Amino acid sequence: MSILNKINFPSDLKRLPRSDLPTLAAEIRRTIIDVVSKNGGHLASSLGVVELAIAIHYVFDAPNDKIIWDVGHQSYAHKLLTGRKAQFNTLRKYNGICGFTRMCESPYDAFSTGHSGTSISAGLGIASAKRLKKEKSKVIAVIGDGSLTSGLAYEGLNQAGDKIKEDLIVILNENDMSISHNVGALSSFLSRTFSARYLQEFRKEFGYFLKSLPKIGDDVYQFAKRSEESFKTFITPGMMFEAFNFEYFGPINGHKLNHLINILNNIKYLDEPVLLHITTEKGRGYPPAEKNPVYFHGIGSFEIKTGNSVNKNSHVPTYTEVFGETIVKLAKDDKRIIAITAAMPEGTGLAKFAEAFPDRFFDVGISEQHGVTFAAGMATE
Repeated sequence: MSILNKINFPSDLKRLPRSDLPTLAAEIRRTIIDVVSKNGGHLASSLGVVELAIAIHYVFDAPNDKIIWDVGHQSYAHKLLTGRKAQFNTLRKYNGICGFTRMCESPYDAFSTGHSGTSISAGLGIASAKRLKKEKSKVIAVIGDGSLTSGLAYEGLNQAGDKIKEDLIVILNENDMSISHNVGALSSFLSRTFSARYLQEFRKEFGYFLKSLPKIGDDVYQFAKRSEESFKTFITPGMMFEAFNFEYFGPINGHKLNHLINILNNIKYLDEPVLLHITTEKGRGYPPAEKNPVYFHGIGSFEIKTGNSVNKNSHVPTYTEVFGETIVKLAKDDKRIIAITAAMPEGTGLAKFAEAFPDRFFDVGISEQHGVTFAAGMATE
């Protein structure tokens, strides 16, 4: 009997020994690939966070603890672990389960998603409400480095660390090295060590002690703090998040389950804003998706063995293909035509436009509100 067949809810997962978890991860990946190959869906992103989903549910107590998956299209492993395994073959089908997280579908889906960049703001709102209700459950927001180009994400970070520091854990999933390179085993060791509960408490108590010293106490404390920050600047890329008053840990390898579980067990005892930076590989465990994660981001039916589309011989063009070809033709005759996309040149059919007219093509990242206002400014000229 497979390990996945024994898992109906996170409570079943918690009873497994850690030694069984890598096998479970492999079974989850095979299930996701099998269903998406038939139904279509978001493959590469979901394969990249299998270990993260396992670790989160192994450590935290959902649905009492609230987990928000930014965008939500990477939540397939989460769905398999939270009571939807039997319905998973209905993914994205009529009357089937949704391709994103959906509150009406499961109590384990803490927020209905689909739009990028919302997880930190939503998580902060949940955490603030929990504090007002005097409930002690944890709130975990998982956001990708692509979504972190959204201005909304920084608005949430800005409030989370201001005055009333809400009890919020943000997990930054970096899967394309767009923020920083992983600095290796040293960073992983330091993050897991510095996050230990007793060290965090010791650091705070020692800070209080330094401040209490007569006359020179505050100066000594500030010197010690500056020394700590200088050291962390040298070995980690996290000073930006420290500036938002988040305790920063990472980056660590997001596919090493023991490391993930250890650090999550440590930071769940902190009652302040925390940011854990992990690095993962899109398409992990399926070579065609590892090789071409953009193509396998959102895909229709495909052959598992080759990765080729089962509709590759179809002569019916998609709406996106028709739009893409038409906008290039129009732009040849009208130099006023400009193309703007929010990190989706392929998905919006603008890849050919970008090749033909690079000076008239603008990718603003996952920043839709900026993109619209940028377009309005351009339109005035």
